[in-house]
Amino acid sequence: MSWPALPIDAALPTLAKALASGTAAVLVAQPGAGKTTRVPLALLAAPWRGDGRIIVLEPRRLAARAAARQMANLLGEEVGQTVGYRVRLESRTSAKTRIEVVTEGVFTRMLLDDPELTGVAAVLFDEFHERSLDADLGLALTLDARALRPDLRILIMSATIDGARVAAMLDDGPVIDSPGRTFPVETFYAEPDPLVRLEDQVANATLKAMREHEGSALVFLPGQGEITRVAERLATRLPPNTDLAPLYGQLTPAEQDRAIQPAPDGRRKIVLATSIAETSLTIEGVRIVVDSGFRRVPVFEAATGLTTLATRRVSRAGADQRRGRAGRTSPGVCIRLWNEGQTAALDAFETPEILAADLAGFALDLAAWGISAPKALHFLDPPPAPAWAEAKALLTRLDAIDPFGRLTASGKALARLPLHPRLAHMVVAGADDGDARTASDLAVLIGERGLGGDDPDLSRRLERFRADRSPRANDARSLAQRWAKLGGQSSTENLPAGHHLARAFPDRVAQAAGPRGRFRLANGRQAQLDETHPLASAPFLVVADITGSATAGRIRSAAALDAADIETLFAAHIKSETTLSFDPQTNSVRARRQRKLDALRLADDTAQVTDFEAAAMLLAEAALKRPDTLPWSKEQKALRARSTYLHQTLGDEWPDLSDISLSANPAWLAPHLIGETRLSSITPDHLGQALDTLLPWSKRQEIDRLLPSHFHAPSGSHLPIDYAAENGPALEIRVQELFGLDRHPTIANGKIPLLLVLLSPAHRPIQTTRDLPGFWRGSWRDVQKDLKGRYPRHPWPDDPIAAPATNRAKPRGT
Repeated sequence: MSWPALPIDAALPTLAKALASGTAAVLVAQPGAGKTTRVPLALLAAPWRGDGRIIVLEPRRLAARAAARQMANLLGEEVGQTVGYRVRLESRTSAKTRIEVVTEGVFTRMLLDDPELTGVAAVLFDEFHERSLDADLGLALTLDARALRPDLRILIMSATIDGARVAAMLDDGPVIDSPGRTFPVETFYAEPDPLVRLEDQVANATLKAMREHEGSALVFLPGQGEITRVAERLATRLPPNTDLAPLYGQLTPAEQDRAIQPAPDGRRKIVLATSIAETSLTIEGVRIVVDSGFRRVPVFEAATGLTTLATRRVSRAGADQRRGRAGRTSPGVCIRLWNEGQTAALDAFETPEILAADLAGFALDLAAWGISAPKALHFLDPPPAPAWAEAKALLTRLDAIDPFGRLTASGKALARLPLHPRLAHMVVAGADDGDARTASDLAVLIGERGLGGDDPDLSRRLERFRADRSPRANDARSLAQRWAKLGGQSSTENLPAGHHLARAFPDRVAQAAGPRGRFRLANGRQAQLDETHPLASAPFLVVADITGSATAGRIRSAAALDAADIETLFAAHIKSETTLSFDPQTNSVRARRQRKLDALRLADDTAQVTDFEAAAMLLAEAALKRPDTLPWSKEQKALRARSTYLHQTLGDEWPDLSDISLSANPAWLAPHLIGETRLSSITPDHLGQALDTLLPWSKRQEIDRLLPSHFHAPSGSHLPIDYAAENGPALEIRVQELFGLDRHPTIANGKIPLLLVLLSPAHRPIQTTRDLPGFWRGSWRDVQKDLKGRYPRHPWPDDPIAAPATNRAKPRGT
């Protein structure tokens, strides 16, 4: 059979020889080379194939169907004969099929169901540069399966990839290069205007390009929303011979196929596409590419366990792939909506999905393969530790793996379903509840965007989906029925959507918090709904999809959940705890009993204080915020001051009992307040008991020896020493009570002189000194004269050292 010549033809003999003499190779074929369709057909005649099938992996359903259809056309057959395909929701194969084009996720299921790949002669990984998680996993499992199938051929095909690095994983299999066939593409840059919406800039650039250049246009936009808005702007401004065709993943197969078909003679087409059209497709007649420069990618947040869609700049490799779409069949032009200098700042390649994805399904598949850690297999990039840990934590909560990472009986049931573990758990649990049908229908709705509409309320979507009689809905219901049977039981119940979704998303059960439409999720994240939506008033929701930041997420899909269902479904996870806090309004410790599901507070009521130790600690903390207000006795204050003074002068063997030190750690007071809950109940006895602990009896005796609490004056008075005085230990004493004393009073075995604050008979300061003998010999004369005149009834001797001390005035008449 004669086919049109393509660049890949020159590389086919080398490739055939490599796979005849070895079992693995890498084919680096540039865009337009024809690798996707020509290589599988060329391998049909290889002697090593025997009667085995050739499996061709494609990253997307659209590409799989298109590749199968093109190969079948080349053979002059219908799809489903020699060439067929299997994708989610659709299969076209027969007993005659020898080339089977499958999506990467389907291939993973094939491997898990049959690790030997019985009847398969070769596996071709097409467009491997896209580095999807399923492709990386499929390759790792295929390499591991070669222990059972050493004859299995593996071929990695890509346009832009590090061939040597990939070849190293294939035991240094040969790398074969093939040039592509692209026509010249002239590139123009349009400086973006930050004040103009992206949709308006894209629409204007597209209309201008259609006026100035020939052929149809392929316009790259981030997602479905932007496609819809650009289509609205173009609809009334297009020439009558121009058609609009959206192209994104949620369209039906028929709608996608119409988008990639060439425009009828005499007409032009504008295809508004997501990154789905970057590779593996040739849209006949496209000579214009308009590139917005953005793409929508899923980003997994290990901290919250959520995958959100983020709008990111396209990589340089992605931009080149898009540009090349304009030169597949003839010369073309590419209009990039950014300035030329920004191109160098773009990332070189897209981030491999394994580095940014939710790894729960990946981890379940590895467990089903008998692997508990990814390091046991070969990956170009190992999965990040945080995402791997989050995946294992989720599988553990879903009872899918045991503490050693091995599949449980429940995990085996989950692994049989081609679903994310959350959704598989929902289907299996739904079967146990007697309602596998509803659970499976919800799994289809979540996995296939657009079914049932776009209402955030999944209950409403479910109703519309069940009433929808379109081919896509019929196919989806058939798929759901197969899942329900795999789940294990038939349906006899019709439970609410929220009941089922809570099984899949236990960490996203949400509780109303604050203004209408605001919710707190069980994982601690905040999210909101439009306050006008009926779900906004629900006390509890289960959130299936959310976008935005951790503090301002927007709920895209959810269902109401009854409080009774929470009690039933999460009885083992709801925790009751009594919390204590100090109430500054009543100056007392209060208790509240709370029932919580992770971050959600299901109940919060007053309770009796029963944990008296914790209450004592809270009371001590509150009391020591103002230690000066505690009911210290004079003796206790003096004792604290003496110990603190020794700490300052002699070191840490003596405790610092100052206000600042005592406030730093309430543990010294708390044990002596057990049983108390109010500040007003603290007494000097409590404080005394605490001081007894801080200063045992032996220490107190030593304090009394080193720092006596009182001074025994020559007059017989017993006067307190102030150890808290600013300038050191001080003694306030009337001067005549020191008559007859020829040495200065000291403490600490005579080492520290007291600061004497000498008082008049009326207890007014007259002098301070640390040298009493010097005072007697010096300024006493001046003081004596003043005191004699002011207090004539008191003795004021000329020689105070020789005079008797007294605390009384002279008797009358003397």
